[in-house]
Amino acid sequence: MVEKKRDKPKAVIVLAMHGSPPLDFPKEEMSEFMGLYSRIGHISGPAANAQRLRYDQLEARMRGWPRTSQNDPFYTGSQELAKHLRQESGLEVIVGFNEFCAPTLDEAFERAAAREAGQIVVITPMMTRGGEHSALDIPEAIRRAQQKFPSRKIVYAWPFATEDIARFLSSQVTRFL
Repeated sequence: MVEKKRDKPKAVIVLAMHGSPPLDFPKEEMSEFMGLYSRIGHISGPAANAQRLRYDQLEARMRGWPRTSQNDPFYTGSQELAKHLRQESGLEVIVGFNEFCAPTLDEAFERAAAREAGQIVVITPMMTRGGEHSALDIPEAIRRAQQKFPSRKIVYAWPFATEDIARFLSSQVTRFL
C-alpha cells in the first residue's frame, strides 16, 4: 500500500484575543493579582523579585483555571469566533490570549509553527487603532515568534481600514432598524 503524502497547510490563523479573568476565580487571589498587575513595572529592589514570582504564580493559576460558558463567557465567545472563522476561511484557527487565559499568544504561535504551514496569519477582533494589545502586545508576541521560528512567515492582518469597520458596524445597525 502506498502512503499518500500530506500537503502542508497553506496557512494557519492565530486569533489573538484579549482574555478575561474567570468569574469564579478566588476573590482574594484576584485582588492580590490585580494589585501586583498595577505595580509590577514600577517596583525595584529585593521585593521586586518576590512580587514578580508571586505575580507569575497567580497568573499561571488564573490562565490554567477551567473555563466554562458560566465562568467565562468571553472565552466561550472566543472559541465560537474561532469555529466560525475556521468555517469561513477553511483554515485551521488557533486561539491565543494576551492575558488571563490559556493558551498565551506565545503558546499559540508554537502550536501554529508546529503545523508547518507556509504562513501564519495573525488576526484580532480588536479593530480600532490605539489599543495597547493590538498596537503593542500582539506585535511584540509576533516579534518573539519570528525570532523563535525564523523560517515561518508571520503576517499581522491589522490594522483594519476605518471605512471597513464603519461598513461592518453600519450593517449591524441596519439589522436592528
